[in-house]
Amino acid sequence: MHDPALLRSMHRARFHAEPAVFVAPGRVNLIGEHTDYAEGFVMPAAIDFATLAAISLRSDGKFVLYSENFGEERAFDAALPPAPSKHWTDYPLGVVSILAGEGHKIPGFSLTLWGDVPLGSGLSSSASVEVASALAMLSLLGASYPGPVLARLCQRVENEFVGANCGVMDQFISANGKKDHALLLDCRDLSFRLAPIPSHLALVIANTMVKHSIAGGDYPTRRRESEAACAVIASHRPGVPFLRDATLEDLDKWGYEMAPKSLMRARHVISENLRTVAAAEALLKGDLAELGRLMAEAHKSYSIDFEGSCTEADLMVELAQDIPGLIGARLTGGGFGGCTINLVEQAQASPFAAELGRRYADRTSIVPEIHICHASDGARQLE
Repeated sequence: MHDPALLRSMHRARFHAEPAVFVAPGRVNLIGEHTDYAEGFVMPAAIDFATLAAISLRSDGKFVLYSENFGEERAFDAALPPAPSKHWTDYPLGVVSILAGEGHKIPGFSLTLWGDVPLGSGLSSSASVEVASALAMLSLLGASYPGPVLARLCQRVENEFVGANCGVMDQFISANGKKDHALLLDCRDLSFRLAPIPSHLALVIANTMVKHSIAGGDYPTRRRESEAACAVIASHRPGVPFLRDATLEDLDKWGYEMAPKSLMRARHVISENLRTVAAAEALLKGDLAELGRLMAEAHKSYSIDFEGSCTEADLMVELAQDIPGLIGARLTGGGFGGCTINLVEQAQASPFAAELGRRYADRTSIVPEIHICHASDGARQLE
């Protein structure tokens, strides 16, 4: 994570004001992909990649946003753009819009953002920007929200302003993560259980260097296909508003009424919910062999039934299988590129990362970014 003292200094030099500083982490999802918008279960962990946000009041009423990552400053009057511009400013401006819709009068501010969550990698850089920005803006109002409520507000930034029809997982774990723990989240009622990640394990995140965007075509297409399958089941069982409520037996009975792709998507979502709950139990019991088996099944389902992987991600998972120290490997995040998550024995994490990177580069001529991470705390103010 970047240095908050350095961020304060950068903000003071640019805006001539003393800021408050907030941090919100990115996340990696151990298991449970494309189940959140089906009101199912996910098991993410916050990671030690994050977005820092420094904020101070302005007297001219303007919203002035600066990104150290992009080296760019933008100023906006109180009248916000009516639509997103597919620019990094959409995320903090979306926070302004949603908070204003909740009845908050946002004063003028200067906001500096600086993060190390890799963009387009499936590690939720956008959610970390949203949550950090929201905490920063709320501080100017002397207001706060419980973590689950903050997560819902930031999800609305994606859904209603940015135009990405995502579920709540990314914002929830960024706001509510706990150091050295994964979090089993019920996306229906936002109840959750913490599952400790043993200290002898590391999270090795391998970036395929293939970018993805959940506002693009693949993600909403998969969601529509999943929802179409649910509609077929609901026509027979009205008590199934989401695939979270469906069973594999429902697919046996009525799958023939679904388009082939919808049937495949539903099979993934329903089975992934079962795997995610089982994986949390395995982690709580310390049954790492079972956890690894479930991660392998999850990747196969994600790749074949959901068709949410890509050649490079499948290869990255395959290449990891016989490297010493591996517990389990799978594609993480929204899919169609991004990163794999490898649960690895801490003592072997460094040689594992080096060998996986060498193998991937040899096979693809792409040099991957590989990071050894650990589960971190969620969003908070930094002293």
